[in-house]
Amino acid sequence: MGKTSSKVRKVDGLVTKMWLSAKRKNDANILNLLDANPKAIILDLGCDNGIWTKKIANKIKSSNIHGIDIVNERLAKAKKLGIQTKKSDINFNLPYENNFFDVIHANQVIEHLTNIDLFINEIYRILKPGGYVLISTENISAWDNIFALMLGYQAFSQHISSKWHLGNKLSPHHNKKINLSSWSHKIIFSHFGLKDILKKYKFKKIKIVGSGHFPFPNFFDYIDPIHCHFITAKAYKK
Repeated sequence: MGKTSSKVRKVDGLVTKMWLSAKRKNDANILNLLDANPKAIILDLGCDNGIWTKKIANKIKSSNIHGIDIVNERLAKAKKLGIQTKKSDINFNLPYENNFFDVIHANQVIEHLTNIDLFINEIYRILKPGGYVLISTENISAWDNIFALMLGYQAFSQHISSKWHLGNKLSPHHNKKINLSSWSHKIIFSHFGLKDILKKYKFKKIKIVGSGHFPFPNFFDYIDPIHCHFITAKAYKK
């Protein structure tokens, strides 16, 4: 029993290490896709405590930052950082006027939503013509997810419960509680799924980059972005 527990801990530690490496690369991908524009009006959908939102704004070199979240405590922290916050459930209509923002960012948000069509359509509505959105999410067609499914487990990126992480003993989160039901994953996109839905809602010049080729080094991200653990799309409003 002790040896089995030790092996599980080693696997958990390796998976966590690879995930963190991919996340750092994904964060870098997002920042690299941003264009400097001191006059830009920025919206972060799911701004959390605002720390990452500020990094985005600093890269764009704009101080006109707006953020939406559903958790009061996180919004209070974001507000202290100078972010113009609103509490809203982004499964519904976004509380902004048409053609308002130059840049909209949603990192690890879309997989938590149930009304994807409304979400994409609302982003298009409130973006200015020529403005762009960055959407970053996990990838159901990532090699690690495919491998888990082949073994009969849930994909690493899937949640079948809104209370616990279940169905994949290889996951470091297995059997752990999900702190908020809104944090559970509802719909996981593939590379082409994300591209197609953006096209359907009239977005143009869609570019998708990836990060995380478990267990291979990040070098493979450039060779095969379709099977990365994280995918990030940049798309423009016509």
